[in-house]
Amino acid sequence: MDKKSRRGLLKNSATVAAAAAGAALMGKSAEAQPKMEKRSPYPAPNPPPATPPMFSRAVTYGNLLFLAGVGYHKPGTIEDHTRGVLDEIKKNLEDAGSSLQKCLKVSVFLADLKDYDRMNAVYRTYNWGSPPPVRTTTAAAGVPGNSLIEIDVIAYI
Repeated sequence: MDKKSRRGLLKNSATVAAAAAGAALMGKSAEAQPKMEKRSPYPAPNPPPATPPMFSRAVTYGNLLFLAGVGYHKPGTIEDHTRGVLDEIKKNLEDAGSSLQKCLKVSVFLADLKDYDRMNAVYRTYNWGSPPPVRTTTAAAGVPGNSLIEIDVIAYI
């Protein structure tokens, strides 16, 4: 057997071994993966305002809960907007069987990065548990609905 053939055979064997090891490590077949289901965190009597087409307010995957971005669409300061958004997120999480303490990831989108310190002053007053969730904060070119802030979260149930 020449070197090229042997190298190909070793490469194919390594690929098969890696795939087998990965499958064994996962311990689940594709059929055994958690079922994705869309579910709204809002109680039935108080549905949220209409959402854009092709948009879910919340999606679960196994015990993970992904909440869509929440903005605050009333006049006010960044403090008012941050408090309004975080109160709504807290309510949505609790309605879905989760909480701020079960948040794994928080994404904050500010209309103006100059509001960062003032937003953080309000954000720190909420109990995120220990350790707190990882967080990304960025300035967005425009947050929908004239909100000064939008926040989305990933939590577990």
